[in-house]
Amino acid sequence: MNKQWTIIFALLFTLIVAIFAVINVRAVEVDYLFGTAEWPLILVILGSVLMGALIVFSAGIFQVMKLKREIKMLRKENRSAAELPADPDVRKPAAPPEEMLEEKKGSE
Repeated sequence: MNKQWTIIFALLFTLIVAIFAVINVRAVEVDYLFGTAEWPLILVILGSVLMGALIVFSAGIFQVMKLKREIKMLRKENRSAAELPADPDVRKPAAPPEEMLEEKKGSE
């Protein structure tokens, strides 16, 4: 259900941006570090939205990669912990307890 709400909000945001961009079609002056140019405002708006989406997408990808690396490390740590005995001081008895009791009874 959460993913459906995300898609609905994304479509709603896209619709609002598209309407806003279509309403603003006049030419505006855009200043760059190396000069100026006249662009239609619709292209400036859409370009800004696309750049923002690219930045958010990049940040999301880095977060996912970081979490995958952490999961891999934790799984490796979990496997190595499962291979170790729970308490290294506890040792298995040499024989089952029944055999040990029979040996004691025989020696008495």
